[in-house]
Amino acid sequence: MSDNIGLFVETISSGLLLTVQATVGGILIATVLSFAFGLAMLSGSRVVRAFARLYVEIWRGTSEVVQLMWIYFVLPVLVGFQIVPLAAGIIVLGLNHGAYGAEIVRGAISAVPKEQYEGGVALNFTRTQRMLRIILPQALVEMVPPFNNLFIQLLKGSSLLTIITVHEMTYQAREVLVDRFISEAATIWTIVLLFYLALAVLITLGMRMLERWTADIAGRRPPQRRGVIATLTARRAG
Repeated sequence: MSDNIGLFVETISSGLLLTVQATVGGILIATVLSFAFGLAMLSGSRVVRAFARLYVEIWRGTSEVVQLMWIYFVLPVLVGFQIVPLAAGIIVLGLNHGAYGAEIVRGAISAVPKEQYEGGVALNFTRTQRMLRIILPQALVEMVPPFNNLFIQLLKGSSLLTIITVHEMTYQAREVLVDRFISEAATIWTIVLLFYLALAVLITLGMRMLERWTADIAGRRPPQRRGVIATLTARRAG
């Protein structure tokens, strides 16, 4: 049994790099799309808002499995070339979770008190300056916890890539090990579970560090307890 456990860990860990690549790639794409479309949904242009809302509803309202199958099997027929399985998986993870992230960004920015906008106007900041120096620093504090949950969901969603033959951890367990060691399936899947749990903990630790950093920027923690507007006013006065 001990020899088998070593084999199980070694085989599953051979798919760890692909799981990490899919997760990191998906997180990067999802983060960019979250801010791009989250801000677009707050645009003064009705066309821009409608386009952003269309993206969110399509990718949030359809099955992630169907999206994966469509990108991998249908899109190549339309564009004329086959997409690498890992690339297709990363694209779907990014697009799907970016739609959820866009709502996180929109909601966090909308939750910033109106007085903060008015304070930026009083400081003669442009609209861009108000967003970058006053609104976003405060909204980021509220975004980090839900983004932590979103990124963990994305990590778990990376297991779906097994259906398009990406040899990540779930594929290694299901296609390589379980067929050979069916009587030890419980042990195999427990090891897979622990691998995913470890990755989720790493994501959480990273996001906790980010949360503390954004809180410092927003003046929510010592030594900046005065808040963004008071801090900026003091700096200008100095």
